[in-house]
Amino acid sequence: MDFKDYIEEGVIARQAIDEFQIMRIAQKIIESFDNGGKLIVFGNGGSAADSQHFVAELTGHFLKERKPLPAIALTTNTSSLTAIANDYDYNSVFSRQVLALSGKNDTVIGISTSGNSRNVLEGINAANTLGAYTVGMTGISGGKLKDICREVFIAKSNKTSIIQEIHITAIHMICAVIDDHY
Repeated sequence: MDFKDYIEEGVIARQAIDEFQIMRIAQKIIESFDNGGKLIVFGNGGSAADSQHFVAELTGHFLKERKPLPAIALTTNTSSLTAIANDYDYNSVFSRQVLALSGKNDTVIGISTSGNSRNVLEGINAANTLGAYTVGMTGISGGKLKDICREVFIAKSNKTSIIQEIHITAIHMICAVIDDHY
């Protein structure tokens, strides 16, 4: 691996982040909070870790001390995950939880570097049926996720590791806007 090329690709992808889109996504999450809703986030693997990181920044604190905010990562309850996967199938692990925990005042974010993770797609579809505001975070192709979310954040790379780096950058930017509001 040429580290200089890798770093340069990451820099280019970070510079491509649309700050107006970041503001729009953050504002939708703030509207959810202000209307008694919550943020629900999910993904697989590294995207599951990003989901949990996002929630930790909001239920704890990010850059400044503020009230804890209602956010849930659907990747943390191993009993639910394994029961749903066993009793139904793995593609239902997020949709079943979304149907149980989400509502029309919520913002639901599905993270998939390919945009094609079936369980993420099914989770977003479930959120859409409930009237929640849906956001997808994905890589350059957008995959199927780009067609079913109300807002899609696309990291401008086709390398999974750089896509994940851009997602966490965007998550931190969203958290900074939320911090400024509260």
